[in-house]
Amino acid sequence: MDFDYFYGRETEQFAFYQIPKTLITDDKFAGISMEAKVLYSLMLDRAALSAKNEWLDEDGRVFIYYTLEKIMEDMHCANQKATKMLKELESKAGLIERQKQGQGKPTI
Repeated sequence: MDFDYFYGRETEQFAFYQIPKTLITDDKFAGISMEAKVLYSLMLDRAALSAKNEWLDEDGRVFIYYTLEKIMEDMHCANQKATKMLKELESKAGLIERQKQGQGKPTI
């Protein structure tokens, strides 16, 4: 086997997002779309960086900045779909808490 250098974005083939097993197996999350679960995994990835940067709210909870526009870009979807996924994660699953409009800081 011949190993070569990585070029450009080739290194991204070894970067992974993790979806918590409970989101797949627990009946509590059965009504949440797989797209929303994938979005949550992207949020967890951002939360790790936020924790490292000590981005904490007044209660000591980690928060992330993830705009609707960036979610749309990352998930390759339109506004309506991105909004639906956020509502699922917040209202149906209780996995995130979004700040009021204009803050853009979903808290995981």
